[in-house]
Parts: sequence; structure tokens; C-alpha cells
Amino acid sequence: MKEKVVLAYSGGLDTTAVVPWLKETFGYDVVCCCIDVGQGNELDGLDERARMSGASKLYIENVIDEFCDDYIVPCVQANAIYEDKYLLGTSMARPVISKKLVEIARKEGAVAICHGATGKGNDQIRFELSIKALAPDLKIIAPWRMTDLWKMESREDEIAYCEAHGIHLPFSTAQSYSRDRNLWHISHEGLDLEDPACEPDYSKLLVLTTPPEKAPDEGEYVTLAFEHGVPTALNGQSMKVSEIITKLNELGGKHGIGIIDIVENRVVGMKSRGVYETPGGTILMEAHQQLEELVLDRATYEVKKEMGNKLAQVVYEGKWFTPLREAIQAFVESTQKDVTGEVRFKLYKGNIIKAGTTSPYSLYSEELASFTTGDLYDHHDADGFITLFGLPLKVRAMKKLELEKAKQQ
Repeated sequence: MKEKVVLAYSGGLDTTAVVPWLKETFGYDVVCCCIDVGQGNELDGLDERARMSGASKLYIENVIDEFCDDYIVPCVQANAIYEDKYLLGTSMARPVISKKLVEIARKEGAVAICHGATGKGNDQIRFELSIKALAPDLKIIAPWRMTDLWKMESREDEIAYCEAHGIHLPFSTAQSYSRDRNLWHISHEGLDLEDPACEPDYSKLLVLTTPPEKAPDEGEYVTLAFEHGVPTALNGQSMKVSEIITKLNELGGKHGIGIIDIVENRVVGMKSRGVYETPGGTILMEAHQQLEELVLDRATYEVKKEMGNKLAQVVYEGKWFTPLREAIQAFVESTQKDVTGEVRFKLYKGNIIKAGTTSPYSLYSEELASFTTGDLYDHHDADGFITLFGLPLKVRAMKKLELEKAKQQ
């Protein structure tokens, strides 16, 4: 029997061309595996396309709820945002995809897993670190890095290769943006975006989101409920996390929320420019942060912010299946026991405007915060506090005066 390879299959031109290439180059029996993390209608017609390209089998595995509950929620709870802007849409999806690829490889008795990531991007690292952590015995095949065997350098080359193997596909040689889509976001790279001096043409670029200037002139109020840092209801209706994100994508997209244009630092060392649409995710992150402002004490909030930044880096670099990610997540989860309450806000032309936050665990005391003196706080107490808090500054200044006087004598 032929050895089997599991191919991370999207149905696009790249992975379609990989199927006959794997059979021709290595003699593998190719098992295609498409992991559904919320790509929507991009998955239409995959069965026929996989068979046409020569695959022996196609798996389409729906992991949307697992993606939301086990990967997105921990990052929301941590407020994990890479380089202050990127909400980790692609980064969070790669480990759950890799986990499922390994499961299928074990089920099929495959000897290798193949992915179509390029040799310049982050995804090759995310896929391969995850596979190595979960199945160190499996071989990993990355065609775009095998330049001695993979001779195709363009879409035209890939189309010609497919046609030469009797695979006639509805792809043209016209270029388009490189996009990655899941339930959390869609990313755009390439073409005019490769020049940071170019302003994106949002009328042609955007898929999920209305340009803010074309959004409705009337704002819309939204209320999100959380229990222990997990979103549980939208506008009073209980929903799964995946359902909440789906609905927030609709609302956020309508009002121009979550368009990010960033030049980021890739793991491989280069800078890259991309535009991300994350309408629902941006709302969810902001609502969670607003609730934490109310319930977390200052010291915990400061350390948690550092841990959130570290988790963003860990996830961006493809290190999900590591002790460090587990340790950071354990710390974050310990901070979420009181992150329960409701956040209300208004969506208006790209803005998320606060409209009230409530929690039974709120640390905000109106009596303390008021300008009126109350039983919990005496203005005179500030005298001693400032004296002690400023003591190091005063001692240093006194020493400087002492030294200056000594020089003048």
C-alpha cells in the first residue's frame, strides 16, 4: 500500500496544485483535510475539487465551537493583542487546525502532514511548531520551501501544472489579495498593500466591514453579558460564544468597526503590511476590557496586562502547545473569577462608545470617588500618605542640595 500524507487543504489554487505534485513527486496517497474555523462559503465545492485533483479522500472538520471556546476565549480574557493592534485572527486558528490535522493523520495512519504556507510567512512556523509538539514522529512537507522539487513560482505556473494533469479549475491568472478568513477575522495582504505609502481602497478591499464614512448615521446600542470573563449573552439573549461572535460581526461590520491597517514584525524577521477586519472581535475585546476596568484591582491589572502582551507574542509565534502558554493562561483564568457583569455601548461610524458598565463585583465606590468627604476616606489622611510616598524624592533632593552647598564652600 502507498504511504499516506494528510494535506491541509483549503481548495484554493495552491493546495489544489499540491495534490498531484505530492502524488507525482513522492508517490503518496493524498488525504485532504479542510478544517472549518468559520470560512463560510469558501468551503463550497471542495468535494468535487479534491476528487478532481486526485485526492483519495476529503475530510471537512467543523471545529468552530472548539476554536471559539478553547482558543479565542483565552485570548480575549488575556486581552492578547500583538503589537497593540493585531487581534491574532490567523494566529489563534493555526493551533486548532494543526491539532485536527494530527488527529486525522493518526486516524488514517499517515506518515506525513503537508501544508501550503510559504517560506516567508508566519504560518509555516505556527503549523510546524504545533505538529512537532503534538506528533514529533510525523514528517512535515512544505512544498514552497522545497525549491529543488517545487518548480512553480506563480499562479500561472500552478494553473498550467494543473491543466497538464487534466485538472481544469475555475481560477484565472488575475492577481488578487492574499486573504485568510475565519469566524474571528479576515486578513488582506499583497498588491498595493505591499507599499506602506499607499492608502487602501476600502471600497474594493473590505469584505466584512462597511467603511466608517458609509456606515449608518444613527448609532446602535449593544449590551454584552459576561460570566467569569466568558461572553454569555448579547442584548439579553443567551448564546454560545460562536453565536455571539457571528452576531457581533454583523453589527460591527454594519457600523464600520474593527478595520486595522498595520505594519507588523513577522517572526521570520521582516516587516509586513496588512489590513485586518475584525468587527466582532474588536467589540468583544473592548467590552471585556471595560468590565475588567471595574472589577480588577490595580496591581492585578498591571501584571495581567504584561501577561496579555506575553501571550500575544507566544500565540503569534506559534507556541500554543507549550508550558509557557499553559502557565500564562492559568494565571489569566485566575483573574477572571469576578469578571462578571454587563457592558453597554454604542456603535457609531467605526467607534465603540461607552454607555454604562455594571458588575456585582465592581470595586468602584461612588462614596470614595465623590468629592464629598465620607466615612471611608478623610482628606487629612492624604497628608501622611504623600509624605511617605514622596519620601525617596525628598531625600534625594535634600542630598543634592547638601552636595551643592558643599561645592560652594
